Amino acid sequence: QVQLVESGGGLVQAGGSLRLSCTHSGDIFTEYRMAWYRQVPGKQREFVASVASEITPNYANFVKGRFTISRDDAKRTVHLDMDSLKPEDTGVYYCHAVRIVGLKGEYWGQGMQVTVSS
Repeated sequence: QVQLVESGGGLVQAGGSLRLSCTHSGDIFTEYRMAWYRQVPGKQREFVASVASEITPNYANFVKGRFTISRDDAKRTVHLDMDSLKPEDTGVYYCHAVRIVGLKGEYWGQGMQVTVSS
């Protein structure tokens, strides 16, 4: 069973930075596309960014130029580096894993709060 353990959320002032991390266990990490989603107050969960091994990352338009997703396959970890944070980035951020080789599988982390103060 795949498990995703997230870390790095918290409180930051507007214009600041945070790094979110998610460690994957229980299956072959390189066979998963890893992503971050978020749910901001009053809105449905939305896509933020995704990355598969040796594939160019994808980003939601609202984070391009501010957020960077990366993965370390040796450490089975995906990161989301968030810069120039805005109060509207406040929300719960979720790590997401989708198996893209062989049998399909989809998993979510528990979510963690990111709060950007103005």
